Amino acid sequence: METVAKPWPALWALVLGFFMILVDSTIVSVANPRIMEGLNTDINSVIWVTSAYLLAYAVPLLVTGRLGDKYGPKNLYLVGLTVFTLASLWCGLSGDIGTLILARVVQGLGAAMMTPQTMAVITRIFPPDKRGAAMGLWGATAGVAMLVGPILGGVLVDGFGWEWIFFVNVPVGIIAFAMAWRLVPKLQTHDHTFDMLGVLLSSVGLLLLVFGIQEGATYNWGTIKGPLSVWSLIIAGIVFLIAFVCWQAINKGESLVPLHLFKVRNFSLANIAITSMGFSVTAMSLPLFFYYQLVRGMSPTQSALMMVPMALLSGILAPFVGKLIDTVNPRYVAFAGFILMSISLAWTASLMTPNTPIWLFLLPSGLLGIASSGIWAPLSTTATRNLGPREAGAGAGVYNTTRQIGSVLGSAAIAALISARLAVEMPAGAGGGMAGESGPLPESLQAGFSAAMAQSTLLPAAAVLLGAAVVIFFAKPREVSAIYAEFDHSQEKSGSVDQPH
Repeated sequence: METVAKPWPALWALVLGFFMILVDSTIVSVANPRIMEGLNTDINSVIWVTSAYLLAYAVPLLVTGRLGDKYGPKNLYLVGLTVFTLASLWCGLSGDIGTLILARVVQGLGAAMMTPQTMAVITRIFPPDKRGAAMGLWGATAGVAMLVGPILGGVLVDGFGWEWIFFVNVPVGIIAFAMAWRLVPKLQTHDHTFDMLGVLLSSVGLLLLVFGIQEGATYNWGTIKGPLSVWSLIIAGIVFLIAFVCWQAINKGESLVPLHLFKVRNFSLANIAITSMGFSVTAMSLPLFFYYQLVRGMSPTQSALMMVPMALLSGILAPFVGKLIDTVNPRYVAFAGFILMSISLAWTASLMTPNTPIWLFLLPSGLLGIASSGIWAPLSTTATRNLGPREAGAGAGVYNTTRQIGSVLGSAAIAALISARLAVEMPAGAGGGMAGESGPLPESLQAGFSAAMAQSTLLPAAAVLLGAAVVIFFAKPREVSAIYAEFDHSQEKSGSVDQPH
């Protein structure tokens, strides 16, 4: 355990950069129509502005987590922040869609360098029994970013143009760099030998799997070109990832992902639970915003404002929940959070009719905020509680990778379900022109469209029940001395000489 005299200023410095990454994941969706108009492109191309970022963000996380262990989390965070900030400037200056997509790839790589370091630093500068409050702030950041992204995007696009959703990152990035440079401590590095075959197998496997899932709906889950199909990419990705796991098991040198971490029940269960959370958070917004805009005639900014109760309550409560789980078994808090989230989404679905008073949607939105505040901190605290400094980066990389894969799965699954339900609920041929709709649908189509969106919202409501079923099996948190004793034992078995204290 590395003692830091003032860990909280360091955490606030890192949270600013983390906040910027999360905002950037949601801010672009509001600007897509203006980007299409400004760069004279089509919807299939503009979708890649988001897809390219998510792909470049998700794939390297395992590797960048380990790089933080080797070269220092502060160093890698600062490099990633520099890349992200400069790429944001490049995005805003892009004159064609190809340049913008390429700049978004570079921006995603910068984000991938930063994200595992925020979690790894928390793991290393806060003792396990004091980590809850820190992870509470980390979780509150995610909740507030979900609100700020769409609203800030709407304001910037309407007031200044789509370019400013990227330009706004430049001053924030400079401030975040100065804060991190001054406040984040230099932590001890660990001389890892890099598992190049593991890097290759994991990168190729994740690239094929994430691309296949993410772009499946674009190609109707069929042929991409010639003998290449969506399912062949997904299957090949799974094969590469199985080969990666097998290699990690037999590799006599140092593995990219220490598989002994998965022998710890809470680490494995927390990764399953955060996958279901990532799935649901991504999947729930698409049908809801479609309903608000195409049935109720709201603007993107107005529809984002409907999420204010969720984001406010999540942001306010998350730090208190963080302090609570330092004294109460996190499984009870997380279980309650997942159950309340499922109830809030089912409640929202039940309200999705053309004539429901719009203010009623603020009630399940508030409940969703209460629910999410009870999920982020318990999961991240439970996942990292048993990690020592040597494994902090690898553990954070795994945790963030599973969260991103959950998000990609949620995005692909909800898109496929919405298409399927529209085919059932809408009159034949009615769904064909909806991609170009900018206002409310004709009244004759609103009931069927609302029903399809309501049915689709039940998917994330069901997915979070998996999280509830998993977290109830969390083992009771143990004393710090017991955690370190077990970790020392596992290190001795693996032949490592570094100790976590």
